[in-house]
Amino acid sequence: MEIPHLALLPEFQASRRGNAAALWFRDGRRKDWEPISWTLFAQYVRNIACALSEFDITAGDKIAIYSQNRPESFVVDFAGFRLRTASVPMYATSSREQVAYIISDASVKAIFVGDQTQFDNVIDILPQCPSLRMVVSMDPAVSLRDCPQAYYYSDLLQRGASSLSQLPDSEFSDDDIATLIYTSGTTGDPKGVVLTHGNYRAALRLNARRLPLSDRDRAVAFLPISHVFERAWSYLCLFTGTQVYVNYNPKEILSTLREVRPTVMCSVPRFWEKVALGIRRKFTSVSPMLKGLFVWALDLGRRYHLEKTRLGIRPSRGLRFKYWLADHIFFGPIRRTIGVENGNFFPVAGSSLSDHILLALRSMGIPILYGYGLTETTATVSCFEQGDYHIGSVGTVLDGVQVRISSEGEILVKGPTVTRGYFNRPEINAQSFTDDGFFRTGDSGRFDGAHLILTERIKDLFKTSNGKYIAPQQIEMRLSSIPYVEQGIVIGDRRPYVTAIIVPDIDALSEEARRLGIPADDVDALLTDRRIYDLVYSEILKAQSDMAPFEQVKKFAFIRKGFSIEGGELTNTLKFRRAVIMHHYESVINQLYGKVTNTSSF
Repeated sequence: MEIPHLALLPEFQASRRGNAAALWFRDGRRKDWEPISWTLFAQYVRNIACALSEFDITAGDKIAIYSQNRPESFVVDFAGFRLRTASVPMYATSSREQVAYIISDASVKAIFVGDQTQFDNVIDILPQCPSLRMVVSMDPAVSLRDCPQAYYYSDLLQRGASSLSQLPDSEFSDDDIATLIYTSGTTGDPKGVVLTHGNYRAALRLNARRLPLSDRDRAVAFLPISHVFERAWSYLCLFTGTQVYVNYNPKEILSTLREVRPTVMCSVPRFWEKVALGIRRKFTSVSPMLKGLFVWALDLGRRYHLEKTRLGIRPSRGLRFKYWLADHIFFGPIRRTIGVENGNFFPVAGSSLSDHILLALRSMGIPILYGYGLTETTATVSCFEQGDYHIGSVGTVLDGVQVRISSEGEILVKGPTVTRGYFNRPEINAQSFTDDGFFRTGDSGRFDGAHLILTERIKDLFKTSNGKYIAPQQIEMRLSSIPYVEQGIVIGDRRPYVTAIIVPDIDALSEEARRLGIPADDVDALLTDRRIYDLVYSEILKAQSDMAPFEQVKKFAFIRKGFSIEGGELTNTLKFRRAVIMHHYESVINQLYGKVTNTSSF
């Protein structure tokens, strides 16, 4: 199928699909999901484009979106594309300082916001942002505070609808910037990744070849649309006619899944880790016989899916019957409880997903499609194929994308989906590409046949004082699979052994404590109880049983407060800011290495 320029996609689909739903939406004030047809979507796009044109927003300008997931964000994106402007998405949780930095760095002229907090943040930084001409609230309930530069989205819609001006007949180019997506910045200032319309059209083409997506599918936009994964995925859904349900509040995702019953949804590993831990927790309190039956069912699922259907081998009649029984008793009810019983496939990327969690989900008939990509590669570099996928890998490389492994073990990528560089960063751009044009990902990996194996983020690698290299993400992935662990970060750079700081899952730990007869009402007392420490440490040992002794966590400390974006310890994509965490918990770390502190951690 022809891949239209993104500026023309709404009209292209409206002419083909008309009154079919493009998007569905429900926010905190709506009870029911409401559709937006392709005809209406294309009309909204044209109206907003006309209104922005009257405000002298023209080709080459930058329009920022600072909001929770809303259908208006898609309208603004495509309206900007129609004017040949670039979209600059920001996370809904971004601070005033982060927003001010991005507006100034990109010279943003207009910004669309989603709620009162975001509006207030922008108004407070207006004096620092001379390029900013207009602030538009997509929520009619927001108070504009008598700001002369502030407008409501609904007013722009009306203005565009009554406009007599004609949109310019633009020569749309694949070289035009479509988006400037600012990296989370685990170290240093964030950088604006330049993604062109050519990058996105190539991503649509290559992913449409790989993924069996169609207008029979229903998707939930759960990740922030500011994240390149959700953005590129949503564009692909819109291109294929897949109806997109825009999830406004991330905390409501479980209820959204049960209401929508999607066939597809992209997400990060943490979502499925929590799902898997919830299933595991449910079966820790059942009778030994039922627990044994569930283990039997998982083994059947592994044999059925991994050893047979994955390889195109028809399972025997006996195995088909036993799997049907296991699916009827266990897996089917689990999928229906989550809301994924209609699953076609569920793309997962963004960080490492534990092999045993991936195996368990696949064994239960949940079709996880694991992959690897970056903002700089317009998301997907590689992913599972529907048939021949390999547990332990991040799939095979998309056709049309080149990947090679450097002599240092770094993954290098080249192709039509790869960025041309960072906005206004010539020095960094010079360092980011090889002489023959391959992008340096900063990730280490290797190939097993055609399957790409991701090993570690190179800059996260550290060396103990004994000279042993440690890949912390691999250990942290094991920690996150433990039912009593909410978050866990590994320490050990230039130290004699590996330790960890763990944010416990208080509910799971309290429940297990009560089962063991340990008082659980006082959380502080619970977290300093040696029996609880030994319980969690025994799980850590089991999770690391196949790792080398020098890689294994020797000690850990509990902390009550989780790492957060607000505290500066996580990026907007939920990656650890290691330097910040090391600074915030210096006394805890010192105690782990035998230095006297006044903390109560072991």
